[in-house]
Amino acid sequence: MMADTPAPLLDKDGVKLTVDDAVATVTLTNPDKRNAQSPALWRALADAGRALPGSVRVVVVRGEGKSFSAGLDRQAFTPEGFDGEPSFIDLARGDDESLDSTIAEYQDAFTWLRRSDILSVAAVQGHAIGAGFQLALSCDLRVVADDVQFSMRETSLGLVPDLTGTHPLVSLVGYARALEICVTGRYVHADEAVASGLANVAVPAEQLAEATSDLVGALVAAPRDAVIETKALLQGAAGRTLDEQRAAERAAQGRRLRDLAGVGE
Repeated sequence: MMADTPAPLLDKDGVKLTVDDAVATVTLTNPDKRNAQSPALWRALADAGRALPGSVRVVVVRGEGKSFSAGLDRQAFTPEGFDGEPSFIDLARGDDESLDSTIAEYQDAFTWLRRSDILSVAAVQGHAIGAGFQLALSCDLRVVADDVQFSMRETSLGLVPDLTGTHPLVSLVGYARALEICVTGRYVHADEAVASGLANVAVPAEQLAEATSDLVGALVAAPRDAVIETKALLQGAAGRTLDEQRAAERAAQGRRLRDLAGVGE
């Protein structure tokens, strides 16, 4: 996102991680395949999360080329699958524990973007299908280009969305809309994405990088500890009663007041 891109901390299997002060950028780097995803890419994404320096406050996730990510690489659906990886058939023939642990490993690529100590922003253009849609949903915020096409295709293929996208989808658009989007596999375009809460803002494609940078600048302007406390309050709000949320607010504000006053607990 910057003019002078720093040397990457990680660059493998279609994933590049760069860090510039408080801002990290995770880039999907296989535009010729519309940034299609694979188990190797998922492991690289998880590695990017583990490699993140403690100084990072905001993570931007983006894709090179015309598409953010067209989803799972179709090679996954062939009998042989990917070289060195278990095919879907191999996974299905394994025991329940092995199958569950393999899917859990895949999910690790997506869950770290929800960490309480960072804010994550997806900059999404073109296709964001299946796993690509779920990667965008893993981020706290989404800035989209006016050519964006979200689609959840897993159910149409006889599968389910299993890369942690169902929880944020329901939280953002509600159960009925989420069910309809998943079961029909239809495209959600920019206007609907903004209106339904899937996207924070839509801009012309040529302005996507600038709009994302503007948002990132605003996000890092607030004091970090206050941002972390606010994110935790909002993340937990849906699971609390009003009284529980009131208590959580009081506790968080008490910590902030003591910190600002330099009073130890």
